Amino acid sequence: MKTTFSLILLLACGSATAEIVEETVDFEYNGAPHKGYLYYDDSHSDKRPGILVVHEWWGLNAYARERAKQMAADGYVAFAMDMYGAGMVTEHPKQAGEWMTQVTSNVADWQKRAQLGVELLRSHEMTDGDNIAAIGYCFGGATVMQLAYSGADVKGVVSLHGSLPPASAEQTKAIQAAILVEHGNDDPFVPEERVREFRAALDAAGIEYTFSGYDGVRHGFTNPDVAKYGTEALKYDAHADRQSTENMRAFFEKIFQ
Repeated sequence: MKTTFSLILLLACGSATAEIVEETVDFEYNGAPHKGYLYYDDSHSDKRPGILVVHEWWGLNAYARERAKQMAADGYVAFAMDMYGAGMVTEHPKQAGEWMTQVTSNVADWQKRAQLGVELLRSHEMTDGDNIAAIGYCFGGATVMQLAYSGADVKGVVSLHGSLPPASAEQTKAIQAAILVEHGNDDPFVPEERVREFRAALDAAGIEYTFSGYDGVRHGFTNPDVAKYGTEALKYDAHADRQSTENMRAFFEKIFQ
């Protein structure tokens, strides 16, 4: 696998000395070119925990990159990973669904893609390789759960309006990561039966996890621009966005102690 890091941009981050560095990460998966983006605050030179950020089913768009920048501003190295392929970004649900299905139809390969993201993040000189976590939105939420089910060496995973794929009994045995789930209780993409199956699988295996459900909240609740997609199932919720972000920050402080 070919990996190239190249500095392309410096963005001001609230002070004369602190800047968020953005680096492109060009890599190949199954022979296809992919492009991700890595961010960190260059105001100090110490290694810091790494956060893998996995995009929604639309592909690695500006929203996912902004969330990664937010993680960098919070003091982490954040890698917004491309799970589809370079340039594969859309605003059309049909196309997004096709690309997502191409990845999710082969669970072992899906997990392998996510594991590659962890290793690319871990290999960066600014990352504390012993302290890695992963967060994901929508498709990305399901992806980080699959990362946990694969037994990946990560401290924790956070699913935000993810599809909550239930774990098999074999998968639960592999889980090493702490788990935080932020879920809209009125998400039409994730029926109550799916939520019950998801939680029952973890409960049966004695897996500790934190589940935050927000009443009246639909899919995509963290994305302020979600209305542009014109889908009734998607709706931004400012309270759930703020609370889930606070919960995630507290989660990181706990697992990275």
